[in-house]
Amino acid sequence: MANRLTQIATRTGDDGTTGLGDGQRVPKTHVRIAAMGDVDELNSQLGVLLAEPLPADVRELLVVIQHELFNLGGELSIPGFTLLKDDAVLRLDEALAHYNATLPRLAEFILPAGTRSAALAHVGRTIARRAERAVVALAAAEPVNEAPRQYLNRLSDLLFVLARVLNRANLDGLGGDDVYWRSERLQREGDLS
Repeated sequence: MANRLTQIATRTGDDGTTGLGDGQRVPKTHVRIAAMGDVDELNSQLGVLLAEPLPADVRELLVVIQHELFNLGGELSIPGFTLLKDDAVLRLDEALAHYNATLPRLAEFILPAGTRSAALAHVGRTIARRAERAVVALAAAEPVNEAPRQYLNRLSDLLFVLARVLNRANLDGLGGDDVYWRSERLQREGDLS
């Protein structure tokens, strides 16, 4: 770390620019900086989730994901560079298949609620979607590898699935199942039967 960051408050960003990993300076409003910031926020949200009681396998997976998100952020910070490997996307696909197989089919939309850990996973899911949109916006302006977009897309799906898993794990005693949206249409249809 000492070789990479010798000083945190450099004041070089006081002019409204920030440095990329390749040394170029861009405005802090640049789409690349927005994408990097959203990925950083997502990683921080996973850090908050990791502060909760979690099943050991979920915890191990989230720690791996944090490292992969750091790689993704590094890749975004150096235009044309590749840090996030294809096997990271495959790992998310495998985790999705594994955890989805343990869950009942959804009967209705669910609310981002239940246990604290499930709710935090849902917040992470929404940040992942925003980060994905930011990477798509960046790719519309500059070349970006496919893996970051694919990774964020799968991660948002995985966080949705993990929220369902965490509600069922019920480690804080406040969950046990999904919290279903009460659709007025379905309630009316239920009254007719």
